[in-house]
Amino acid sequence: MIAELECVVLDCPDPMELATFYQSLLGGAVNQPDRRWSLDDDWATLHAPSGLVIAFQRAADYQPPRWPDPLRPQQFHLDFGVPDLDRAHDQVLSWGATVLDEGLAGRSWRIYADPASHPFCLVRQKKRATG
Repeated sequence: MIAELECVVLDCPDPMELATFYQSLLGGAVNQPDRRWSLDDDWATLHAPSGLVIAFQRAADYQPPRWPDPLRPQQFHLDFGVPDLDRAHDQVLSWGATVLDEGLAGRSWRIYADPASHPFCLVRQKKRATG
């Protein structure tokens, strides 16, 4: 094991609106402070009572899925927290992932596709404060 599932991320046109919808369905806290990410107009989160975190990411030119239409498939990605981004990068490539966007130098995440082309991110875990 090299990673922990941090959240499931849904693309959408309005992150806060979708977070509020899922809060109505599941309960929990919208945009609860969390050391793993920052919040802005393009990103919202829901921390459900079960411990599940769902994130909502604004997508430019969002085209909603039309299930079961294969021309407009379901849309989401997974974020995996890793302690060592470079090491995890090498490991997922050796298992068949492909790089979609390594990002800018110093960025805390990289984007890949799994062997079936589903996108996922490796995200550098922030160190926990001790004390």
